[in-house]
Amino acid sequence: MNDKACAVFLMALFAQPAHTQGFAGLGTDAEGFAIPQPDQTFSFPADHGPHPEFRIEWWYLTSTLTGDDGQSYGIQWTLFRSALKPYEEDGWQSPQLWMGHAALTSETAHHFDERIARGGIGQAGVTAAPFSAWIDDWEMTGQPGRGLSELSLTARGGTFQYDLELTADRPLVLHGEAGYSTKTDDGKASYYYSQPAYSVTGTLHFPNGPINATGEGWLDREWSSQPLSEDQTGWDWFSLSFDSGARMMGFRLRDGADGYTSATWISADGSSVSLPNGVLEIEPLETSAVQEREIPTVWRVVLPAQDLDITVKALNPQSWMGTSFPYWEGPVTVAGSHTGRGYLEMTGYD
Repeated sequence: MNDKACAVFLMALFAQPAHTQGFAGLGTDAEGFAIPQPDQTFSFPADHGPHPEFRIEWWYLTSTLTGDDGQSYGIQWTLFRSALKPYEEDGWQSPQLWMGHAALTSETAHHFDERIARGGIGQAGVTAAPFSAWIDDWEMTGQPGRGLSELSLTARGGTFQYDLELTADRPLVLHGEAGYSTKTDDGKASYYYSQPAYSVTGTLHFPNGPINATGEGWLDREWSSQPLSEDQTGWDWFSLSFDSGARMMGFRLRDGADGYTSATWISADGSSVSLPNGVLEIEPLETSAVQEREIPTVWRVVLPAQDLDITVKALNPQSWMGTSFPYWEGPVTVAGSHTGRGYLEMTGYD
């Protein structure tokens, strides 16, 4: 398969008609692929690596940063794996396909790029120990014996580049029921865990020059084969870090009705509690015109169990990822009962 054919396959996998097969085809039948089970026990560091028997998987890192110029910034680094068949094979016959997304965002600019690759030939991949994830010259690498707790991160596009160092001393957080994260009323699910507590330092390269920056980072790991239902047209996903030291992950999957919600509250000491469907309240307050779409860029987020009632606002409303499957992703600010910042991803806004 040549690179053009690889790109066609990836676009077919990630850009299926949203309203009939779930967003990006993630509601299509997964015959032949492994399905997440609720009694899974994670094994680290092995589970930091790929799971080729599952159809879809990602390594997803975001970071909110403050530059030495006093301004706020955000970066995204994502590696997606998608499988045509539920196994790995060396060489050109590999059925594993890879896609990378990277972005650098300020209040006034949003730079992004995309890479597409194939498995089996070294162009892209992930190893568990020592941890390494790459696509072309974009890399997320760890140190021997350190798992995901110490990472170096780099990506570059035509108008941007970043080089960052990340360290974390808090435990991994398992979402849902010990990492079994339910996404639908009928029980479709993924395996999902995070490292939400990185300290980040490094350099951001804009067209007008480099900026040294420090901040916080959040890494999500997730894999499944059919995580959505056919009528789920997209999601609104929040990862928020509060000035109190607490953190929250929350999402709503839209289905034309009330949607399906889930949340994880992470205390300042790293302990966490997962909250089921219906507990998290998410309400769009304002929209912005983005790429001929109306995108919600100001939200009210309420979590009564934690006395949380906040307004989440996009740092840059124009944080549109015009990639093979387009979506909105960017840094946000938090005000209200809690203050802080974080990241927001929104998909399925046609």
